[in-house]
Amino acid sequence: MQFRFPDIDRISFWIGVLSATVFWWIFAAIRPLFAQALQNLKVKRKEKKEKSRRANPIEERYRQMILQQAQGLHLAAALCSLDEILIPPALLIPPARLASGASASTEDILHLAVPYLPGWPELAAIYHAPTMPLSQALSGGSDLVLVGHPGCGKTVALAQLASQVARREPSSGLPVDCLPFLLHVADLDLPLKNPVALLNPIIEMLEERASLIDLPRLANFIRQAFREGRALLLLDGLDELPPEEIKAAADYLNQLKQAYPATRLVTTACPECLPSRCCADGLLDLNFIPFSVAAWNSNQRAEFLDKWSELWSRYVAGEGWAQPVEPLLLNSWLNADKVSLTPLELTLQAWAAYAGDVRGPRPLDGIQAHIRRLTPADTPAAALELLALQINLAQKPVFDPRQAREWIKSYDAPLGYDAPLGYEPAESDTSDESSEPGKSRQARRVGAALSLSKGAAHKQEKAASKPGVLEKMAASGMLSQHRKDQMRFTHPLFAGFLGGKALVNYRTEMILEQPNWSGKQLALLYLAAHRDVTALAECLTATPERPLEGKLLAVARWLRQSPSQFPSRKDTPALAAGASVGTMWRGQVMAKLAGLLQENDLPLALRGQALAALVQSQDPGTAALFRQLLKAAAPEVIQLAALGSGAIQDNKAVEDLADLLNDPSPNVQRAACLGLTAIGTTPAIDCVGSALLHGNENLRRYAAEALANHPQDGQAMLKEGATVNDLLVRHAVVYGLGRVGQPWTDELLAIMQVEDKEWIVRASATEVLENRQLARAYLPSPLPPPSESPWLIAFAGKQGMGISPGKPATDLLLMALKNGREEEQISSLAYLRQRPNEEVLSALYQGMYGGDATLREAIFHVLWELEASGVPLPDPRQFGVG
Repeated sequence: MQFRFPDIDRISFWIGVLSATVFWWIFAAIRPLFAQALQNLKVKRKEKKEKSRRANPIEERYRQMILQQAQGLHLAAALCSLDEILIPPALLIPPARLASGASASTEDILHLAVPYLPGWPELAAIYHAPTMPLSQALSGGSDLVLVGHPGCGKTVALAQLASQVARREPSSGLPVDCLPFLLHVADLDLPLKNPVALLNPIIEMLEERASLIDLPRLANFIRQAFREGRALLLLDGLDELPPEEIKAAADYLNQLKQAYPATRLVTTACPECLPSRCCADGLLDLNFIPFSVAAWNSNQRAEFLDKWSELWSRYVAGEGWAQPVEPLLLNSWLNADKVSLTPLELTLQAWAAYAGDVRGPRPLDGIQAHIRRLTPADTPAAALELLALQINLAQKPVFDPRQAREWIKSYDAPLGYDAPLGYEPAESDTSDESSEPGKSRQARRVGAALSLSKGAAHKQEKAASKPGVLEKMAASGMLSQHRKDQMRFTHPLFAGFLGGKALVNYRTEMILEQPNWSGKQLALLYLAAHRDVTALAECLTATPERPLEGKLLAVARWLRQSPSQFPSRKDTPALAAGASVGTMWRGQVMAKLAGLLQENDLPLALRGQALAALVQSQDPGTAALFRQLLKAAAPEVIQLAALGSGAIQDNKAVEDLADLLNDPSPNVQRAACLGLTAIGTTPAIDCVGSALLHGNENLRRYAAEALANHPQDGQAMLKEGATVNDLLVRHAVVYGLGRVGQPWTDELLAIMQVEDKEWIVRASATEVLENRQLARAYLPSPLPPPSESPWLIAFAGKQGMGISPGKPATDLLLMALKNGREEEQISSLAYLRQRPNEEVLSALYQGMYGGDATLREAIFHVLWELEASGVPLPDPRQFGVG
């Protein structure tokens, strides 16, 4: 049977075709309108939901409570709010390739010439290394740990972020409906008694602060915030804990993250102890991405001192007890110190200078003055020192006051007590205090912490029922109180200072046997500030500690606080009266640092730490050492020496640095330009200006980028260079203007982008502006499983292999580390650091000591993270390297 098509009327057929065409054309035309309408509906629903939340009175009161808490989390809270004194905290931008394999489109001169030193951010501050705000780092989606030594501003960074989120500021980098939970780890009472009730410690802590009207609904409100993924947990204080307590906190955070995966976390750590958790299958959970808190540069220090003087004039200067001050003279003196003071140290030094009780120019003099100011009347310094020492020996930075009373029970008795047997306190810091009667209401607002008088405090204490030492210390602000009647020193640096001072009269073996933690390091640091520690330093640095040289670099931190000589003690009659005791260990440690700096087979990041320690030591011999190393044969040694000469502003090195502008090594040329700009004298700036005008194309760019660091003459040269009739100068100036990052430079770049007569200048200006506006390539993002990683899938395909879901793919990753391209080698490290077994460590050592410079630096930072996370690193010589 033959098939026949049905008869179709031709007119009907074409009418049908035309109708269908018109229908689909109309549908295609209005489809975007439907999509837009659907999107508008979603937005309206979200706005309605957000409006409902804003109308929720419990949420609004909660946000105000967190804002009030955050505004008081700084050292000068008795004087002003955080917003009034704030210098916005910033994070050092790590090399782009350290952030999950990402790479930047352009490289900054600082990333190429100045090694990335997360534990020594002072060198980066001297050379104005690029930074990013905490909000920008959070926009990558990862959980963060803020890394820095005590006093660098980690708590203030958390408080600023909490304030931004509480106010629903878009600048926070988080959704406006995000809720901040700002806690100190001492409030969690870890480990949990009931592991199932993860939110109970947070709820109980907030219920103690909340108003009575909110108590019935507060627990459900908090649980709902975590369930909806709106919670931002800002946990302070992990940097104060010993390793075992850090592990307990890390376990809690991991459990919380598993129960509430959308919760965002930010916490703190010291460079020697990062939070981590080892799972049963050997996987090391390094969920936190470490970001180093940037040190203040000279501009930020000047801005802070200007704010301090204005606030002092507003709140304190009018008081009868306040002495007259000259802010310009004081700020000039305070900002003259070439050593980068931490924000805490500069605050205390400024406070002491304006209050008139400054004891000297060293950083610890401001700390000592503040402790004297906070010490309650009739409380001997020996009681504070003994308490701090016992806290350090017991490794209990958060302590039970009942136990503390046992430690210092001799000092809780009435006056006339006997000091504990064997304890000989250092000279009391509470003596020779004058009394100033008649404080006004403004002085009481400023609080006891600002008071130079102990008379008023003594009157208040007499009115009370004879409080004990701990109660008086809590009332004065020396101690902080937490849940479950727990206490701690308000700042770990105070405990370290007092504990180190007490340690002068004790043997150090007990504290040396402790694991690495901030309390131990601070106590030893301030012990070196009060006593000759030659024997101790020799013991710690007797043998090299590969691969990270942790003990040598820990001792090197003492150089900054230790004087070159100590007055003779009463028990050294062989010395003449007034004689001094030398500190031989300083010269020995500096010699070891100089040797480490010159070891060419070591990563630049390790040798850069030796450089930073020498710069921070402020030893007069460093200038001659750096000038000598400027004539070394190895380019990396010359590069580091050039950075050192600039950092200490050695005028005698200008001629040698100028000669290095013609060195064949690009990094030596970059370092020479940066060093000359840091010295900042007219001859030094003229040398860099001459390189901009007469050097080759690359040298001109290095000069322009370096001149951006000098806010007066250097930036004026760049502004003038943008209009000169020299193509090479204008092309180089574009990159210098891009580093300044001020509104006037952006305007100038926009003009050059459009109006410059040379296309290469226009193209470079476009590139610089686009890179400033685009999200940086340094932002860490959550790491996908190996089976979902695009680069690893592609690499496996080239090897004819597959990746099984749920498997670690260690063999494939090791193959990528050994035989892959540079991008694949770097990207493999993000996964390999999670499984630090012997095979992986061997491959890392082989790559660090036998790979190229880029791989060597990246592996070094992975090893630093592993050791700081508690992974024991064997000696590389066990694997035939190092």
